Amino acid sequence: QVQVVESGGGLVQAGGSLRLSCTASGLTFRHYAMGWFRQAPGKEREGVASISWSTSITYYTDSVKGRFTISRDNAKNTLYLQMNSLKSEDTAMYYCAAASSYRTTMMVPDDYNYWGQGTQVTVSS
Repeated sequence: QVQVVESGGGLVQAGGSLRLSCTASGLTFRHYAMGWFRQAPGKEREGVASISWSTSITYYTDSVKGRFTISRDNAKNTLYLQMNSLKSEDTAMYYCAAASSYRTTMMVPDDYNYWGQGTQVTVSS
C-alpha cells in the first residue's frame, strides 16, 4: 500500500522560511518523479515544483522561482521543498505527489499517481 505523507507546514511571517518534507512508502521511491502542488481556498490546485527521479531535472512555477528549492534524498525516500522569502500569496495547502512516468514539466496534477493529504502553510503579512 502506497503512503505519501507531508510535514513541515505551519504559520510564518512574511519574509520567513519553511521546509516541507514528504516521505513515500510502498513504492520504489527512486523510480518516481515527484512534485509539490498547492491549493488555496477557491482556487485550482497548481504545480509549484517538480523533480525527476535522478534529481537532474527540476521545474518551478514562475511565482516561486528564486525563492523555493525542490530536492530529494532517494536513500531516505524523502522529498523536500525549501521555501524562503515567503509571501502572503504562498498561503495554501501544500501537497506532495508521486508519478511513475515522466512527462514534460510534471506540473499538471493528472500526471501523478499518488498524493498525500497535504500540509497547511500560512504566511501572515
